[in-house]
Amino acid sequence: MSRARRIAAVGIGVVVLLLVLTQLFLPGIAADRISSRLARYGHVRSVDVKAWPALELLWGNADSVRVRASDLAFALPQTGHVLGEASAAHDIDMTAARVRVGPLELSEVSFHKRGAQLVARALATEAAVAAALPPGIHIRLLRSERGSVEVSVGGALFGIGGEIDALAQASEGKLVARPAAPLLALFSLTLYENPRVHIESIGASPTTVPAGGYQVTMRARLQ
Repeated sequence: MSRARRIAAVGIGVVVLLLVLTQLFLPGIAADRISSRLARYGHVRSVDVKAWPALELLWGNADSVRVRASDLAFALPQTGHVLGEASAAHDIDMTAARVRVGPLELSEVSFHKRGAQLVARALATEAAVAAALPPGIHIRLLRSERGSVEVSVGGALFGIGGEIDALAQASEGKLVARPAAPLLALFSLTLYENPRVHIESIGASPTTVPAGGYQVTMRARLQ
C-alpha cells in the first residue's frame, strides 16, 4: 500500500472513530445539560436525547428529547422562555406527575412537540381550580366544543356581579375569556399571552378520577 493510501486510511479511521465517540457521548452530555436546566424548575427523573448524527447536538439541535419529571413549577412568564429553549428539538415528549403553572396546580401532565406544533394535557382537580381563582370567584364547566370551553362563572368577573356564562378560547394567538352573551362580548380578559406561543385551541372534559376534576387539553404553535 502506498504512503498516500495509508495516510488516507488512517484519516478515515480517525473520522469514523470520532463519529462513533460523538454518537456515544454527546447525547448523554446533552441530556445532562437539559436535566440541569429543568432542575431549576423542580425534580427531573430522567432525560433521553437522540440525534443522528450526534454532531447536530454541537449546534443545539436534536431529533428527539424525552423527559420524565415528578414536580415542576413555572411562573406564567417563564413558560414562553422554556418553550423557546425547546425549539431546537424536533420531537419532545415530556410527562410529569405534578406541574404548577402560575397559581394552578396540575397532575398527570403530558407535553408533546412535533416540529412547531404543541399539545399539552393535564388533570386539574376542582379544588386546584378554585384555589387558582381570585377570591369570591367560582366556575362550573358547561361544555367544551370547537376548541373553546364554556363555563358558568359566579362572582364579579368582568366587573359584573352574579352568575354569567363565559367562554375561554383562542383569539389571535392568545387565550382569552369573554362573556358568552353577545351583548357583553366587548368585555374580555386575557388569560395567557406570549409572543413565542400561538394558542390554537383549548378543551376540557369532566373526570371521574379525581371526582369533580377536569381533563384539560391545549394546542398551540411555536412562533
